Amino acid sequence: MKKSTIRKIVILAILAAAGVSAWKTGLLFTHKTAARSFQPPPDTAIPAGKFGDVVRFGEQIFRDPGTYASHFVGNQLRCSNCHLQAGRQAGASPMWAAYVAYPAYRSKNGHVNSYQERLQGCFRFSMNGKAPELGDPVLIALESYSYFLAKGLPTDEHASGRGFPPLPKPPLPADYARGAKVYDQACASCHGAQGLGQSSGGQLVFPPLWGPESYNWGAGMTSIKNAAEFIHANMPLALGGTLSVQQSWDVATFIDSQVRPQDPRFTGDVEQTRKKYHNTPFSMYGQTVNGVLLGDPALTPPAGSGGHVEPEPDTGTIDEN
Repeated sequence: MKKSTIRKIVILAILAAAGVSAWKTGLLFTHKTAARSFQPPPDTAIPAGKFGDVVRFGEQIFRDPGTYASHFVGNQLRCSNCHLQAGRQAGASPMWAAYVAYPAYRSKNGHVNSYQERLQGCFRFSMNGKAPELGDPVLIALESYSYFLAKGLPTDEHASGRGFPPLPKPPLPADYARGAKVYDQACASCHGAQGLGQSSGGQLVFPPLWGPESYNWGAGMTSIKNAAEFIHANMPLALGGTLSVQQSWDVATFIDSQVRPQDPRFTGDVEQTRKKYHNTPFSMYGQTVNGVLLGDPALTPPAGSGGHVEPEPDTGTIDEN
């Protein structure tokens, strides 16, 4: 039996014994090199009263948006799939570090964004859904939860532990075929041979990495650079830091070379959309892989299946976050 299969069985046994899914327990693991200079408060520190109720609601949304924010979600992902330990883990895009970095200018939409606007982008791209209106209770709850996590952290757009740890360039150019082998050896036992995720006891345990239920082409994780950094620091589950730099770049290239939902900013033309929004060596959108033009409307699941999505203003810039 493969070591990766044994690891999956052990993890699933732990989850089954607990009677809940990994995403609801936050049973994810800290990469040993992640910054630990700031420790967000535990759930036990959430205050009583109405504000505390909203913070708790925000955490519920964060762990299970398909249940608590279903109107705005168009796939099976959860916020905690990328923001590990329910947004607490340094080196895995922690919410406390993001909260103190806003307001901030983003080239992705060409203006200074509030924190709620940044959260809107998560629903629109990563969740392949519909952005809640500013001031919606869902956004207020998520903002309140992030505020709670950031308690005691000074305003600093470069808070230690924000985002993913930088990863050097690979010794060799990233390669799809090598990445496929890494995926089979280190990822498929959890995320499935076809990248569609896996469930246990009727609950999603491991998220889909491509296909109609994964993040769309507008999400930051479609940047091979972002994906490689996340993978190297945090994956496989419980074994972050065990893949080499080369393996991380290779498997990120493989994952981000698969069919996934359309970019909601799609202009009607793949080449034009790539030029406006994906003109970077880290994006495979508009490239042909194994005879498939990635982004081809005939082969690409629709964007925004959670509801109508308004187009972003055309700034002519690329943003990988």
